[in-house]
Amino acid sequence: MLWHRRSSVGENNCPKTVCSFVALLKSIAHLNTRDTTLAFASRAPQKDIERVKARMGWEMPWYTLTDSFDTDFGVDEWHGTNAFIHDGDRVFRTYLINSRGDEVMGGTWSYLDMTALGRQEEWEDSSEGYPQSAPYEWWNWHDEYGDAKPSQAWIDQTERGIREFRGGPPPAG
Repeated sequence: MLWHRRSSVGENNCPKTVCSFVALLKSIAHLNTRDTTLAFASRAPQKDIERVKARMGWEMPWYTLTDSFDTDFGVDEWHGTNAFIHDGDRVFRTYLINSRGDEVMGGTWSYLDMTALGRQEEWEDSSEGYPQSAPYEWWNWHDEYGDAKPSQAWIDQTERGIREFRGGPPPAG
């Protein structure tokens, strides 16, 4: 996914435009574990971008646009979020939230829900061969992805919540 802002990110820009709806997503590790990534792009020079990233504690990639990519992909004013999926060497744009519509973005779920593969959980209607797992069981601490599995206590809690939501019986014991 690519969040992009048409203008620069200088000191005099409105901080809410750059920060408010992306501040919730300090780490993109939760997106990465679902084979999703998020990058930022704007017309700002890298020195301004690095200053904002340092101030916010962000580590996600942020690129400087030097061509018409933003207008080519529907962000000709304000800001917008595009979702893309790649199939081999081919890339397809699958979704666009433009202008004020992406102000509600900011959390992991919002970003995953706008991708072609979604959250990749069992309840979703996914094409054959695409990964799916039980709801929430894939979630882990941002710095414990990789070989680490979620704790059994977290899995038990998730299963209790799903059973209660579906009106099932409580666990025996």
